[in-house]
Amino acid sequence: MKQHAESAPPEDPAALMAMIATLRGDLIVERAARRAAELGLLARTLEAEQLRVQIARLRHERFGRSSERLAGEVEQLELRLDEVLADIANTAGADDAEDDTTSARSPEEKARRRGRKPLPESLPRRDVEHTPAEGCACSACGGALRKVGEDVTEILEYRPGRFEVVRHVRPAFSCRICEAMTQAPMPSLPIERGRPGPGLLAHVLVSKYCDHLPLYRQAEIYARDGLDLPRGLLAGWVGKSAELAEPMAAFIGHHALSGPRVHVDDTPMPMLSPGRGRTQTARVWAYLRDDRPFGGRDPPAVFYEFTPDRKGEHPQRRLRDFRGILQADAYAGFNALYEGGRVVEAACWTHARRYFHDELLANASPLAREAIERMQPLFAIEAEIHGQVPEARLAARLARSAPLMADLHTWLEATLRRIFGKSDLAKAIRYTLAQWNALTTVLRDGRACLHNNAAERRMRPLALGRKNYLFAGSPEGGRRAAIIYTLIGTAEMNGWDPQAYLRLLLDRIADHPINRIGELAPWNLRPDTA
Repeated sequence: MKQHAESAPPEDPAALMAMIATLRGDLIVERAARRAAELGLLARTLEAEQLRVQIARLRHERFGRSSERLAGEVEQLELRLDEVLADIANTAGADDAEDDTTSARSPEEKARRRGRKPLPESLPRRDVEHTPAEGCACSACGGALRKVGEDVTEILEYRPGRFEVVRHVRPAFSCRICEAMTQAPMPSLPIERGRPGPGLLAHVLVSKYCDHLPLYRQAEIYARDGLDLPRGLLAGWVGKSAELAEPMAAFIGHHALSGPRVHVDDTPMPMLSPGRGRTQTARVWAYLRDDRPFGGRDPPAVFYEFTPDRKGEHPQRRLRDFRGILQADAYAGFNALYEGGRVVEAACWTHARRYFHDELLANASPLAREAIERMQPLFAIEAEIHGQVPEARLAARLARSAPLMADLHTWLEATLRRIFGKSDLAKAIRYTLAQWNALTTVLRDGRACLHNNAAERRMRPLALGRKNYLFAGSPEGGRRAAIIYTLIGTAEMNGWDPQAYLRLLLDRIADHPINRIGELAPWNLRPDTA
């Protein structure tokens, strides 16, 4: 609409009428979009109130129900409420969206502000003074400056083990000659016009996604320290932080899928279906790159993606441009990727061994034990050649692993012919034989790995989180979690404490050019020098 308004109206009446019709259409579309956003916000607000009522009702129940089951239902509703509040905050703006400059408003104005309480006086204060870049001389005429006042903005910050208030002091100066005013600008904050420092945001994120503390529990913990940080406020911070960090997560994803080999694994993540009171099974996928086992020097990375189900279309879409070795399990959703040879399948020997291990535990089968013992030397050889270049790894495998695999294949076929065909042991053997071509990719390419343990290890934090808070509160909550887990996992793989990296990233990313986002990647910022 702005473009039309700035251009000169046509002189031709027909063209003028056409322009008016176009503008009317644009206005109708704009109004419809605004109304839809308002209705969406209203719906989420009503859902939040309904969740609060449900939680209060369940908490007051005392008899007739299993306390464990009751606690589980409350946990589910609490997490869903966290996600709804995050959606509301991202749509309508967080409660702290106003500036906290103390000299900007009268006491009467400050009294009318919603949801903002002074930071506790008991917290330690640290002043950071921002002086004009021009120094003591007026930028307009070169005259001497005199101080006429100052603006103070208080930011709540967190350093390991303690909270503090950082007072950003910006003295205002007036030129003695021309009366021109000079003042340093307020430094950029991770959340525009908000009061959380990057260290506090990093602490909230790590507490939620590493320590598995839901936001309502964090709010209770902070309240014991005298800090009024409601869950809705925290939810808004999480949403804004994820939004701010999303370009970095996307950059990491591009890097993870640009290598010659990628590990892929997925894990179920129950997701609460809004309005239905029950969960559906969503998935979290991990795409991991680590070239170090075959002597590669490119940095490692892991990229997480949340999807509402386990349909093969999701990894097929994510890997549509990938060329190389796909290290994964035997999931049928990957099969389309292997057509044409663009993607080479490399199966996991740990998966194959696990079936025999389960049979050994269940029935103490001597044949299952023998299968495991035949596989074990393969893992020992892999440990010896870890970190060597592909050519050396392949040569060692052809000389030492290939004969062991050939003997194992012969033994599996012979054993399958003489055992009951519907037994679990038979199923384990058939799985291994069916995957034999993919299992022996390691004999054709030195970059391939014997197993998919690297990706499985990166799924453990999600499994712990799933155990603690049971599910994802919403699709958007799952997407936020994937972004933060991408940053945390990749930071850890590159030697970072995740809280330290998130603090540094959130401190810098708002002002960093998007076309140079790679400069803030964990492997380009060193923990010991940042």
